[in-house]
Amino acid sequence: MGYSRLIKHGQYAFISGTTSIDENGIVVGSGNSYLQTKHIIQIIEKSLKKISANLTDVVRTRIYVTNIEEWKSIGRAHAESFRDIQPATTMVEVARLIRPEMRVEMEADAILK
Repeated sequence: MGYSRLIKHGQYAFISGTTSIDENGIVVGSGNSYLQTKHIIQIIEKSLKKISANLTDVVRTRIYVTNIEEWKSIGRAHAESFRDIQPATTMVEVARLIRPEMRVEMEADAILK
């Protein structure tokens, strides 16, 4: 597609829409919004570490979900990593994601120290 997982511009970092696909192209937590959200946050954290940043630098997350009724499990997974950080967050229901077994996609913005 021609995109970057993460773009750093000055003190800002922008993480592209991230799904729970592993290195082998398999959707981690297929059909499970909680597990997908946990894996997505791990991918985001790994991306941030490559630029010497971490989740505490995240100031905004955007969460796209295919079933808004699953907001509690998605929110629980988000809170397990961001409860103390408290980034501005938006959760929006979308008709579908790229693969039918995907339930969650997340973007993140960070301000680096």
